[in-house]
Amino acid sequence: MSDDTKKSASNQMWGGRFASGPAAIMEEINASIGYDRKLYAQDIDGSIAHATMLADCHIISAEDRDKIVHGLNTIRSEIEAGDFAFSRKLEDIHMNIEARLSELIGPTAGRLHTARSRNDQVALDFRMWVRGEAEKAAGLLKSLVETLLTRAEEHRATVMPGFTHLQTAQPVTFGHHLMAYVEMFSRDRSRMADCLERMNECPLGAAALAGTGFPIDRHQTAKALGFAGPTRNSIDTVSDRDFALEYMAAASICATHLSRFAEEIVIWSTPQFGFVTLSDAFSTGSSIMPQKKNPDAAELVRAKTGRINGDLVSLLTVMKGLPLAYSKDMQEDKEAVFDAAEALELALAAMTGMVADLAVNEKAMREAAASGYSTATDLADWLVRELGIPFREAHHVTGRAVALAEEKGVRLDRLTLDDLQSIHDGITDAVFDVLTVKKSAASRKSFGGTAPQEVGRQIRYHRRKLDKEG
Repeated sequence: MSDDTKKSASNQMWGGRFASGPAAIMEEINASIGYDRKLYAQDIDGSIAHATMLADCHIISAEDRDKIVHGLNTIRSEIEAGDFAFSRKLEDIHMNIEARLSELIGPTAGRLHTARSRNDQVALDFRMWVRGEAEKAAGLLKSLVETLLTRAEEHRATVMPGFTHLQTAQPVTFGHHLMAYVEMFSRDRSRMADCLERMNECPLGAAALAGTGFPIDRHQTAKALGFAGPTRNSIDTVSDRDFALEYMAAASICATHLSRFAEEIVIWSTPQFGFVTLSDAFSTGSSIMPQKKNPDAAELVRAKTGRINGDLVSLLTVMKGLPLAYSKDMQEDKEAVFDAAEALELALAAMTGMVADLAVNEKAMREAAASGYSTATDLADWLVRELGIPFREAHHVTGRAVALAEEKGVRLDRLTLDDLQSIHDGITDAVFDVLTVKKSAASRKSFGGTAPQEVGRQIRYHRRKLDKEG
């Protein structure tokens, strides 16, 4: 086979994009600068802390430190001004910054990499970035909880149907329903806080995997970068991505809560329910049906959960079979986390906006709450409490009352006293005090119940909690 034939066959095998053969493919698969440039600020901050520590430990001179720090700050300004030329041939953000530093300050730039490796460098940068995203998520969750508390206070006495199996079950208040999400998102915020506590250890100084022989001060760099202290095992340090997995697991649970709430908003905003109306800011129209008002923001929040869950599974799968310490597989850790963080941030902001300007149709909620014989349990409880009959017998009596109401085509509270006494002669007109949906909701004063006064108690608790946690 001639050289030209071999070249042609090679080109066909690799395809037009990789006309230059295996070297082009290696550059394509190896480069991460297309996405890890997000880490520039963390990389520069980490390098400044490292250079400062090296000088304080007399490993490099103060003059070299000053040149390095000045050069790094110049690079930061170039990147933020959009004047930095990123190169794929330099693979990643670390090498891009290092190469530019060499251009700016010459051979002194080479001293910056003393007593560190790209392994602990990327572990540091990534951990700092994820830490920032977890803090941001916690802040967004606080805003969402505060917005929910405001709306719950506004509607703590607004009656709506409570559902099981999406069937009308018992009357509740809309404020109580919103407080269910306050509980969920408060736990999500707590998970982010727990995640932050565990990831708050500094990887810098672990070097490639075994530490370093230079007399560095890892506690100094940890403190300078806002960590509680340094990591305690150099092998674990460079191979650990638990912090990212835990953040993404918390993000997935939070996204699931957001999706459930979004689904309810979608249902509630249909003409069949008519419980709420989304503002134009969070809705779109139809290109062909002028009467439509689509809850697109809620639907997109619901859909983001799929992306976030997929990102978590992606990283779990990357990490599941890696021997210690570092493997190049771990370069695939960032895109999934970047994507999940962006999706979560957007979903939290959108949900907060929707909750804030949601228009509530109290009449539709109240009428729906009265449907489906939702006060049947109240009748059974009254029979037990007032007449002293066993609950199972009360359940049977109530079932007959529901059947009679259904036969007559009326609500339970529209049955006459004669109707009810035909089922059980011990029933008195006092029973009507519990058969309206408003009185039903108001009667459930047990701790954590739906009574407006109890909803108010829980609102006050969560406001105090937010004030305390900051």
